[in-house]
Amino acid sequence: MSTLSELVLAEGRSSDADIEWLHLLVGDWQLLADLAFADIVLWVPTADESFVAVAHARPSSSATLFYRDFVGQKIKPEWEAQVTEAFRTVRIVDSSAPAWYEETPTRVRAVPVMRRLSPSGAATTEVPIAVLTRHTNLSEARTPSRQELTFNQCADDLFQMIASGDFPDLNAPTVPRRGAPRASDGLIRLDVDGIVTFASPNGLSAFNRMGFAGELEGESLAEVTTTLISGQSVVDESLPLVVTGRAPWRTDIEARGVTVTLRAIPIRVRGERVGAIVLCRDVTEFRHQERELLTKDATIREIHHRVKNNLQTVASLLRIQARRVHSDVARDALTQAMRRVAAIAVVHDTLSEGLSQNVDFDAVFDRVLMLIAEVASSHTTTVRPRSTGSFGVLPSEYATPLALALTELVTNAVEHGLAGRRDGEVEIAARRTEDVLSVRVRDNGVGLPEGKVGSGLGTQIVRTLIQGELGGTIDWHTLQGEGTEVTIEVPLRYLGADRTTMTSTAVPA
Repeated sequence: MSTLSELVLAEGRSSDADIEWLHLLVGDWQLLADLAFADIVLWVPTADESFVAVAHARPSSSATLFYRDFVGQKIKPEWEAQVTEAFRTVRIVDSSAPAWYEETPTRVRAVPVMRRLSPSGAATTEVPIAVLTRHTNLSEARTPSRQELTFNQCADDLFQMIASGDFPDLNAPTVPRRGAPRASDGLIRLDVDGIVTFASPNGLSAFNRMGFAGELEGESLAEVTTTLISGQSVVDESLPLVVTGRAPWRTDIEARGVTVTLRAIPIRVRGERVGAIVLCRDVTEFRHQERELLTKDATIREIHHRVKNNLQTVASLLRIQARRVHSDVARDALTQAMRRVAAIAVVHDTLSEGLSQNVDFDAVFDRVLMLIAEVASSHTTTVRPRSTGSFGVLPSEYATPLALALTELVTNAVEHGLAGRRDGEVEIAARRTEDVLSVRVRDNGVGLPEGKVGSGLGTQIVRTLIQGELGGTIDWHTLQGEGTEVTIEVPLRYLGADRTTMTSTAVPA
């Protein structure tokens, strides 16, 4: 299914600012559907003077009318005249009689979507950038409860704000969606003075768990909150603005071991604030889990940091030992071991810097390439390394063996391919698809003798790492004229669900 941006851009009638506004609106799509107890569909105008659906939300507070999603479909003939009227007259248009959908009576409301031009000004676009439709099921008509009536009134207020460009609010900060309060979690309605005129049972329960024993209705939410947090030394500076409904922000309240997150949505009429909706949710368990994750992440990073330090210590000891031995063979063996340990330390150093157990292997390999200078200096050879393409992001279980294998290949190219030369070139080319990571290492040295592959420890290590640990393939061959080329192919299908994310990150900007 195409994304909202793709669908809107395909019609070619909306600007980037229009698309950004629609994204902000769709961010509260589920809230609108739950408050209205109805399906909500967003329509954008097309080049042929019709409309196409770019978003659809089903209510969690009642049964949906539409089994199949409308996204990507042209508007149905029975709704087109009403939506067109709302678009052209820039006003909310209600159906004059029940509209039937698959033998179900419905009530349709069309709301023009106006975009405010700036956060501080009152000016809006001259014409709507889209039209929103609310589809209410009339087949289950019954006497609505006070909560349903309040929810519907809140929805109507938000629809009026959408039609006047007051919602969504450009002054609202971007906050994480995880743990965000929903209408069903708890809703409190405030008047212009911050007095509670309605509190849903879940909203009241959230405050009861923090120690408030009375009824919220008729009380000042700011005063109630002040009582709950009295004695606390640290308080979010945005809290007064949220509990009075003056700003569209979100904050947390913590009392008696209970954490409740609050989100305020000021209600405005022609730009003037007349009240607010405050959504609340008990997020105690969420915050506990977040703290545990932060602690675990910090512990994992510290482990990687200590492993890196220990490996660097081992590499330093090997370097010191190599300088003290008199045998050239022993010195070379210790130097190679030092480089292998240093290559593994680079991966752990990268892992210690982030929260993820995935690493940007391009950054890792850039640091591994620095080891070439030390190898070349010991052979009095000037090496010009050249890296092309992108490795992308890899999990640590791929990064460590790959870094070690490439270290061996580059080292072999310098020590053997360019042996006896004053200068030379080593090229490393990476190419990544969704299924395979291909790496080519070539030098312009003497080439393999008669095309034979070496049988030394370095070659054995490369075979073990690429074929054994990564399940890949490796091929050595001599280039025409001069030089050796080694091609590695590592399958990425085992990355599972993370493959799409990692592949998209691998593509250079």
